[in-house]
Amino acid sequence: MTQYSTFSLGSHFVNRLGYGAMQLAGPGVFGPPKDRHAAITVLREALALGVNHIDTSDFYGPHVTNQIIREALHPYAEDLVIVTKIGARRGDDASWLPACSPEELKQAVHDNLRNLGVDALDVVNMRMMLGDGHGPCEGSIEEPISVLAELQQQGLVKHIGLSNVTTAQVIEARKIVDIVCVQNEYNIAHRGDDALINALARDGIAYVPFFPLGGFSPLQSSALNEVASSLEATPMQVALAWLLHRSPNILLIPGTSSVAHLRENMAAAELKLSSDVLATLDGIVDNA
Repeated sequence: MTQYSTFSLGSHFVNRLGYGAMQLAGPGVFGPPKDRHAAITVLREALALGVNHIDTSDFYGPHVTNQIIREALHPYAEDLVIVTKIGARRGDDASWLPACSPEELKQAVHDNLRNLGVDALDVVNMRMMLGDGHGPCEGSIEEPISVLAELQQQGLVKHIGLSNVTTAQVIEARKIVDIVCVQNEYNIAHRGDDALINALARDGIAYVPFFPLGGFSPLQSSALNEVASSLEATPMQVALAWLLHRSPNILLIPGTSSVAHLRENMAAAELKLSSDVLATLDGIVDNA
């Protein structure tokens, strides 16, 4: 397994280890970064290391990460796929609020187009905010997906994905439009999407896990720490390597605002996990 292993994402094949831009904004993903030059440097280094899949959103900041991406990388390399997401907005207090009306979704697409400096968006994920907004919640997604399908027909969106969704919602969306990726929380200890990942793999659809080490509540696992120590790696590197081994349709988007941390993340693609190590890691789901 190397960082140059690829999988299809829309009309491109991308390296399976990509980059998530969330941490390029300020604290709490709100406002500007402390060091804009450092953020630009990280993006350029990511591409130099082989990244050709960047995950972002115009509600990071808001607007901040997309503007930094444009400053750092525009005009974009032909093989670079920039995936954005819509369906939320930021309150003045930095809160995360749903923004799923047809008018809000259309405005979000136009905001992304303007701030990224493109005529059409490579991939747009519809980020669902049903229930409390923190995890998938059942409910029809026909209206927002139909809005995105209309924008796709207008040539503003090339491909459509989903985020924070249930299996039933994936099925519903695929009856309306082609879906090229699903982005949900999934990691070595949080494996509720196992069946969905397998089903998507059979259909050639990418699965993009977020929070590979637990996100805002980092995973505490002695088994993961012991494996990392034995491999002379970090727990994050091992968690990323496990995800790469989990299924060939998994694309990773670890984020960082540090070049050193970026290089550590990219090195995860070179980790070799033996069958014994994989068995130990597979057992974490029951012990975390």
